[in-house]
Amino acid sequence: MGVAFFDLDKTLLAVNSATLWIRREVALGHISRLQALRASLWIARYHLGFVSMQDAVVAAIAQLAGTSAQALQDRTTAFYEAQVRPLYRPGALRAVEEHRGAGDRLVLLTSSSGYLSELVLRDLRLDAILCNRFEVDAHGLHTGRPLGDVCFGSGKLTHAERYSREAGFALSQCSFYTDSYSDLPVLEVVGRPVAVHPDYRLRREAVRRGWPVVDWGVPSIGAPAAGSPASPQAGSGAG
Repeated sequence: MGVAFFDLDKTLLAVNSATLWIRREVALGHISRLQALRASLWIARYHLGFVSMQDAVVAAIAQLAGTSAQALQDRTTAFYEAQVRPLYRPGALRAVEEHRGAGDRLVLLTSSSGYLSELVLRDLRLDAILCNRFEVDAHGLHTGRPLGDVCFGSGKLTHAERYSREAGFALSQCSFYTDSYSDLPVLEVVGRPVAVHPDYRLRREAVRRGWPVVDWGVPSIGAPAAGSPASPQAGSGAG
């Protein structure tokens, strides 16, 4: 028994939910095209190595200042049901069930928001979520500040270390599945690091270190959604 940590975007899901979220928010008029462009530029500059994505996450959360937490939660739920829920990789669902059968704790480790992560926890019947949460004031409005440590890069390691310690497990007893090189701090310390559809940098690193590289496939059109019988924008997040 141990802990199985799972990244969300492009790992459990076949897409980056943050990209879908930005497009939806623009289409519904909740953010401007200029704000969407700024988010895209942050991501591009991160991939070029010019900025820290942790800074981008903090900047995105700051844009929420003064907005209603309930309204964002409601929009996130509608977004998840309409666009995200059918997009779990079939191999991801099998891997979750295999770890469940082995008695492992199932934990989502993602830079996505708590609003989105709670829906994933519900559908996949996970044990816990480690994600980005937003501070809310007594009036139900976002303050523009993160609640706790930012869950990205080395911040993900902070969250994973705290959770495994409190659960009574060493990180050497844990698995971590992710597509992103930015998750290297966690991959380097868990007992079983697995690259899922990895980006170029992670694929190269996984091959160099002898880590498993797996293909979890893509969902079929019309396939049953997770939980059925058969970024970066702060509202959704990326990773």
